[in-house]
Amino acid sequence: MAGIVGRVREAGLRPTRQRVALADMLFAKGDRHISAEELHEEAVQAGVPVSLATVYNTLHQFTEAGMLRILAVEGAKTYFDTNTSDHHHFYVEGANTVIDIANGPVTVHNLPEPPEGMEIVNVDIVVRLRPKTAR
Repeated sequence: MAGIVGRVREAGLRPTRQRVALADMLFAKGDRHISAEELHEEAVQAGVPVSLATVYNTLHQFTEAGMLRILAVEGAKTYFDTNTSDHHHFYVEGANTVIDIANGPVTVHNLPEPPEGMEIVNVDIVVRLRPKTAR
């Protein structure tokens, strides 16, 4: 837990009990993609007294501090990624599962010129998948 407290502090956030508990749940299992609702359910099951609004606020604070990466994949459905490196994702429709695309030959050509005074910071690619239908 001391490592998690340090990680929260290094991100410039005060290590409150709830932040530390949520950070521990997020980062103790390695790289993962999780929604606020899923993390809230994990917290409830672990006996961590936290509201869904607090989970949302904490996830957004962690994102702004560079600890998480946000992925909007399905309308209002948002996932938070503990792997903040530049990488792309598969999204399995129906299963609501996000999977990292291994570093490989994903390239984007002919990006548009950004508006005056702006620069492209990142390009997120989400490849949507579904089970094949029998023919």
